[in-house]
Amino acid sequence: MTGTHALDILAPMRKKVGVGIALLSSLLLLGGVVLAGDELRVAGVVRDATGGTVVGADISVRNAQEAIFGSTRTDAQGQFHFEHVPRGSYVLRVTALGFTERRMAVSVAQVDVTNIEVRLALAPFHEEITVTANPGSVEDLARISQQVNVIGATQIQLRVKAVAAQAVSEEAGAHLQRTSPTIAGVFVRGLTGDKVNVFVDGVRYSTSAMRGGINTFLDLVEPSGLEAVEILRGPSSAQYGSDALGGSVQFLSLAPSFAAGGQPVRATFSTIANSADASFGSNLALSYGARHFGLLTNLAARRVNTLRTGGGVDSHSAFTRFFGLPSDRFQGSRLPDTGFTQYGELLRLHWSPAPNTQFIAHYGRNQQDGGKRYDQLLGGDGNLVADLRNLMLDFFFLRWDQQRLRWLDHVSMTYSFNSQREERVNQGGNGDRRAAVNHEYERTRVHGVQGYLGKQAASQNLLLGAEYYHERLRSPSYGFSPATLDITLRRPRVPDRAFYQSGGIYLQDIFEVVPQRLRLIGSVRYSAASYRVRAGDSPLVDGRPLWPDDSLRASDVTFRTGIVGTPVTGLSLSANFSRGFRAPNMTDLGTLGLTGSGFEVAAPDVAGRGATIGSAADSSAISTGLPVIQVKPETSLTYELGARYRHGRIDTAFAFFVNHIDDNITKQALILPPGAVGTSLGGQTITAQDPSGVVFVGVSNSPVLVRANFDTARIYGFEHTFDVRLTSAWSFGGVFTYLQARDKRTGLPPNIEGGTPAPDGTLRIRYARGHGRWWLEPNMHFAARQDRLSSLDLEDRRTGATRSLSSIRNFFLNGATVRGFIGAGPDGIFGTADDVLLATGETLAQIQSRVLGGGVNSAPLFAGIPGYVTFNLRGGLRLSERQKILADFENIGDRNYRGISWGLDAPGRSFAVRYLFSF
Repeated sequence: MTGTHALDILAPMRKKVGVGIALLSSLLLLGGVVLAGDELRVAGVVRDATGGTVVGADISVRNAQEAIFGSTRTDAQGQFHFEHVPRGSYVLRVTALGFTERRMAVSVAQVDVTNIEVRLALAPFHEEITVTANPGSVEDLARISQQVNVIGATQIQLRVKAVAAQAVSEEAGAHLQRTSPTIAGVFVRGLTGDKVNVFVDGVRYSTSAMRGGINTFLDLVEPSGLEAVEILRGPSSAQYGSDALGGSVQFLSLAPSFAAGGQPVRATFSTIANSADASFGSNLALSYGARHFGLLTNLAARRVNTLRTGGGVDSHSAFTRFFGLPSDRFQGSRLPDTGFTQYGELLRLHWSPAPNTQFIAHYGRNQQDGGKRYDQLLGGDGNLVADLRNLMLDFFFLRWDQQRLRWLDHVSMTYSFNSQREERVNQGGNGDRRAAVNHEYERTRVHGVQGYLGKQAASQNLLLGAEYYHERLRSPSYGFSPATLDITLRRPRVPDRAFYQSGGIYLQDIFEVVPQRLRLIGSVRYSAASYRVRAGDSPLVDGRPLWPDDSLRASDVTFRTGIVGTPVTGLSLSANFSRGFRAPNMTDLGTLGLTGSGFEVAAPDVAGRGATIGSAADSSAISTGLPVIQVKPETSLTYELGARYRHGRIDTAFAFFVNHIDDNITKQALILPPGAVGTSLGGQTITAQDPSGVVFVGVSNSPVLVRANFDTARIYGFEHTFDVRLTSAWSFGGVFTYLQARDKRTGLPPNIEGGTPAPDGTLRIRYARGHGRWWLEPNMHFAARQDRLSSLDLEDRRTGATRSLSSIRNFFLNGATVRGFIGAGPDGIFGTADDVLLATGETLAQIQSRVLGGGVNSAPLFAGIPGYVTFNLRGGLRLSERQKILADFENIGDRNYRGISWGLDAPGRSFAVRYLFSF
C-alpha cells in the first residue's frame, strides 16, 4: 500500500485485539493498582565455594535495561549494602579477581532485602536469571513459564573460537548453523534464519532484509563485548514481535559500573589462539567509573586462517560431489578460501544526572574482510568467485531509563540506528570463467523508536510497550562479462530502495496468585508491517524497469499465557501456550537471484507467465496447479509443558513442546508452461526444462525456486538438562535435545529452510576444588543420524548436495579444467570427449557413469547426515588473582562431521588457549 505511514501501521487493534486483551485480562484476573512504596535497602555477603568471605568484590545493582542503580565493594567481612533502592526487579552482578562472574536476581517489593548470599566459583556455572523472558523484569529461571538458556561470559570465552554464533553450542533446544566461515545462524527448536529474531540489549538487530536460512550479520556481534547471551525457546512474538516463530536470541553487552571505591579505571586484556583454523586474536576492555558516570570501551581484532576439518577432508567438496573422489586427492588438509579478518570496537556510556534517572549511549562498529562463500567454491559448487566483501555493522542506541516517574514505577525510551552493509560478488557455472561476475551491494538502514511503561502492584507487574522500525534498503547491482568486458545493470536480490516498516503495541502482566507458589504470566500484542517497492526507483534497461511496483501490508495479534507452580521447595512446574507471527519480509517478497538453496525468483517477476507452484523443491516436482502469488504471513501455535527441580545437589529441567506452523513460507520448484528454454528469468537464460515444467538456469544446478505459503508443519520436541554435584569437587551434567518435523498433510519432512537438526546431546564431568587454582572438564558431544531430509534439504549444496549429468559436465569442463586437474587427452585439445581427469585417467562420460549410474540424471550425494561422537577436554588455571588461562582440546578423535545446512565441515582435532589479564 503506497504511502503507508507509521500511524497506519500502529492503527487501533480493532475487535480482535480487544478480544485478545479481554482474554488476557480474564486469565490474569487483573486487579487494582497499589501506590508505590518507599525506597528500600539491599544487603548481603559474598562467599567463595568453601564458604569463606570474599573481600573487595565489585557489586552493582542494575535493572533489566542495564541501567545502574548502585555500585559498591565488599568490606573486610565480605558484606555489602545498597540504600534507597527503588521498588522493582534487579540484576545483582558480582565480580572478583580470580573468580567467575555471578549474576543473581533480586526482587525489591515491600520490605528490605538483607539476606542475600552470593557464592563465587573458579569454574563456569549455569546462569540462573533472565532479563529478556519477560521484558522489563529480572527473573529467576525457576519462576518463568518459558524455557530460556542463559550463557555467561566465561562460557562465551570457552566456546567462541571464531564467530559469535558458536556461543550456542552445548545448549538444550539450540543448535549452531554455519553456512560459511564468516556467516552463521542459530537454530532454536528446529527453526533458524528469519524464523528466529535477534536483539542486542533489547533493541531489534534483525532486519527485514535478513535471509531465510542464515543471519548474515549475526557474527558481526563481537563476542568479547558480551556479558551474556539469552535464548528464548519457543514463539516469542508476544514479547518481541515478528520472526520469533522458533524463539529469540538476545545479546547482552558489557556495561560499565559507577565508582565503588578503589581505582576508577579497570581493564581486562584477553588473547586467544586456536590450532584448527590457525587463528589468533585479542581484545582490550577498558572502563572508567565516577560517582554518577561510567564509560566502557572494548577493542577487538582477530585473524582466522584456513580451516583444517576432521581427518583433513571436506565431505562436500566439489571433487567429492561431482567426481565421487575424496578431497585430499586434490587439495591439502586445510580448506582454501576459509580465512578472514574481523575487527571492531564498542563504546558505552552510562550517566545518572539525578537519582533514579539514567541515560545510556551505546555504539558498536564491526567489520569482516576477506570472507568467502566456501560452499559455492570448492566446498560445493566449484565456482571461481564467491566473495563476501566488507561486511560492516554500525549499531547505535540512546536510552532514557527512569524509575518512579509520578505514579509509574518504570519508564524506558530508546532510539536506535542499525546499519548493515555487504557486497556479494559471484560467478556461477561451476567454475565457468566466461560467466558473468555479478556484484550485489546491499545496505540496510534502520531507525527505531521503542519504549514501555511499568507499574508494579502488590501482586502483579504490568508493562505497556510499543516500538516502530523504519527500514530502507540500497541495493544497486551490476554484472561484468569477462568474455565481452561489458558492464550491465541487473536486477538486485531485493529491489533497490525497497521500503519496510514494522511496529507493535503490547501489554504484559505477571500476577502472583499465591506468593512464591503460583503465578500467571501473560502478554498480548498487535503487530503490523508494510513493504513497498516502486518501478520508478529502477534504472531502465532496454527501455523497461527491472522490477514492477509491489506492496504488501500485514498485521496480526499474538499472545502468550503461562502458569508456574511451586508445590514444594525446589520443584517448579510450568505450562505455556503461545501464538507466533511472522510478516513476510523483504527477502520473502522481493528475492531474485542466487541464494544458499539455489536460484530464486519472486512472484512479481513471473507475473503473466502462467507460473505455478511445484509439489517439491527438487526436479521430481510436478505442478500443484496453484498459481504463484505473493506470500502472506505465517503463524504458529505452541503448547509446552516444563518441570524443574533444583534442590541440594541436583538441578534438572525437562520441557516438552509441540509447535504448529500454518502458512509456512517455503521454497518450491517453479513450474512454467512448455517452451520456456531460451527465455530470460531475472536476467538469467533458462537453459533446461523438464517435461513437468521445472526450469533451470546456468548459475545453479538446482531447479529455479519460488517462495510460497505451502506447508503446514508440526515440530515436536523434548529438551532435558541436568547437573548433579557428586562431591564438593566433582559434578556430572549434560543436555539432550530431540526434534522431529512433519508436514501435517503428508507426514514427510517439511520444506523449512535450514532443515531440522538431529537429536543430540552433551555429557560432561567436572573437577573443581573449592580452594583449588584449576578446574578440568572432560566432555562428550553426540548426534544421531538425520535421515529425515526434505526435498529442499536434498537439493541444498550444504546438505544433500545434489549433482546431475549437466553439473558434473560443467565442473569437469570449467572449474576442474581451470584449476589444472583435467588433461587434454590424446588429441591435445581441451573441451573434447577425450579429456581426462588426471587423478584417475577417466573421461567425462566414465565419471558420469560411475558417479550417477546408468540412466540416472541426478541424485543427491547424501541422503542423510551421519551421526557422530566427539570427545573433548577443557579447563582453566588461575595463575594469580589477576591472570588466568582457559584451554579447550576439542574433537580429540579428529572426527569428520557437520550439522545440517552447514557450508563447511566442523573443525578437526583442535587446541585453543585463551589468556586473560585484569588490571
